[in-house]
Amino acid sequence: MADLRGGIDLGGTKIQTAIVDAGGELVGQARRPTPTSGGPQDVAEAMAAALREAAAEAGVESGALSGVGVGAPGSADERTGVLSSASNLPGWEGSFPLGETLREALGTEVRIGNDVQVATEAEFQLGAGREFESLLGVFWGTGVGGGLVLDGKPWLGRGAAGEIGHMVVKRGGARCPCGRHGCMEAYAGRKAMEAEARRRHEDGEKTDLFKLMEKHGKPRLTSGIWERALDHGDKLAGELIERAVEALGTGIASAVNLLDPEAVILGGGLGIRFGERLREPLAEEMGKHLFVDERPPAVRVASLGDLGGAIGASLLVSR
Repeated sequence: MADLRGGIDLGGTKIQTAIVDAGGELVGQARRPTPTSGGPQDVAEAMAAALREAAAEAGVESGALSGVGVGAPGSADERTGVLSSASNLPGWEGSFPLGETLREALGTEVRIGNDVQVATEAEFQLGAGREFESLLGVFWGTGVGGGLVLDGKPWLGRGAAGEIGHMVVKRGGARCPCGRHGCMEAYAGRKAMEAEARRRHEDGEKTDLFKLMEKHGKPRLTSGIWERALDHGDKLAGELIERAVEALGTGIASAVNLLDPEAVILGGGLGIRFGERLREPLAEEMGKHLFVDERPPAVRVASLGDLGGAIGASLLVSR
């Protein structure tokens, strides 16, 4: 049906898909885990399967959709549909023609964009950012990504704008999953936090994080596992969350000093899970570094939840 379009939110832990109508209303959805092994082709096949499942729920074949938008981590070339530097995905070395691969699998036009940018635009148009003209989206999950809306328009730069997770918050600091040192993501990304928790646990520090992970049948330290550990008073979990908030506050404040947006939208798995709980500590950390500290930006938690990225991706079809 020409008035229905699809959206795929490709994350480090999950693939969320949505089918929306012309008014942005959800009519079908599906969710699958992101493959933990293999390579880009395996990820693309899982994405196509999840989108077909959502289309079936909406009562339509994927080929009958007006198009499918994809929000993906890394550097997404909207013109060619090629995805590069997606270091949080299995075996994603170099570049892969994701748009072309999905187009062949789904039988409809496919547009590729950065996952956090499209989620930020969704919050700007439909969610927590509707009252503002300028936004900085910070999505705290497997990694830390950023999106920008300036003067009511998305800002993409030359295709890689908004990579706030790779702002350096400590020169020569911890090694980031991207291979560099001192990035915000090296302290705040879920993947990096889990690696640090494992290292310290193996060195003899006590924690229930991994017991909770096994008890709840999770392959990773999900946002829910971190929350349970905090609620149980786990010392290591508390220290690593505090370390993450310090890095987030430092990096976000630096971006605010440069761009002066009206608001910061906090999303992502960890951001939505902990946004309200950690809003004050985050604002306090930001305040230490804001140049104009008497006029800080509003801090809002993303309101579209887990579906925000997929709904935002679907908006790429109408660009």
